[in-house]
This record gives sequence, structure tokens and C-alpha cells, in this order.
Amino acid sequence: MQAAADHRKSAYHISPPGPNSRLFMTEETPSKTRRKREMLALQELGVELVELPDEQLAALDLPDALRDAVAQARSITRFEARRRQLQYIGKLMRGVNPEPIRAMLDERRARAHRQTASLQRVEAWRKRLLDDRDGLARLLAERPDANMSRLRALIEAARKERAENSPPRSSRELFRALRSLLEKGDD
Repeated sequence: MQAAADHRKSAYHISPPGPNSRLFMTEETPSKTRRKREMLALQELGVELVELPDEQLAALDLPDALRDAVAQARSITRFEARRRQLQYIGKLMRGVNPEPIRAMLDERRARAHRQTASLQRVEAWRKRLLDDRDGLARLLAERPDANMSRLRALIEAARKERAENSPPRSSRELFRALRSLLEKGDD
């Protein structure tokens, strides 16, 4: 009976963990999933490089092989060939410090967001001025340096255009005037 019990224990004996075991993984050896995630992030960064305008790409200090690969990817139109080229760019990106590239792309995105927010703000003011009779008074309270007579004339002309369903020339001119007024005040 004792022999059978000893046999069962040895059949289920667990050996100590080896060097490839999860117990021995440290921060110095990232997991396969983490490495793959990092490689995909570099490949996505490479895709953003391919989509950059020429002057912004030229401003980056990229190795010649990476710059050539990006130029080649721009000319490839077939899906599978482009996918392989982007993978190759991702592979080349592993040998480059990606932080300056990420910083430049982040600044580019932030600049685009600021510009979009500015245009939306100008459009909101134009809509407020055209829809609300007290809108001009609110604008003048916020921006006392505004040319009230010119804005009033543009608002009335834009309202008239809208009522007659004619081309929005005055509305566009009002937008340009508001844009210069609001951007001048923000500087």
C-alpha cells in the first residue's frame, strides 16, 4: 500500500521552475506579448511617417535606410506589398529612437487640434451673431477693440443673404472678420 502511495506522489511531482518559466521573468526580459505590442506600436509609428508631408519628414533625423523605405512605401499601391513594406519600416524603426518622432507627431496633432478648436469657436460666434440679436453686444463685451459698425453691417448683410437664400458672401466675410478678431485677441 505504501509503495502505491509513493508511486502516485512521484507521478504528480512538480519540478522546480526553469529559467524560461514565468516565475523567472523580470522587467529585463519583457514577455512575448509585450514585445509584439511594442513592435506593432513602432509599425504604426512608421505608418504615420509614411503619411507625413515631405517637409516634416525632412525635418526628422532619420537613417537613410528608413528614409528610403518610407519613400518607397509612398509609391506602393498594392495592398499586400504595402503591408510588407510597412512591416519592414517597423523592423527598421526598432533600431531608431522613436521618442523624437513621437514628440514631433504629438506636436503636429496638438497643433491641428488647436486649429480645429479655434475654427469651431469662430463658427460658434458667427452662428450666435446671426441667430441672436444680443450676440453683438456679448462679443463687444468680450472684445471691446472690435469694429462694431463693420461687424453690424456684415451681420445684417449675412442675415439678409440667409433670408433670400442667396450665396453666403457676407457670411464668409463675417467669418474672416471674426477669425482675425479672435486670433488677434488670443495672441
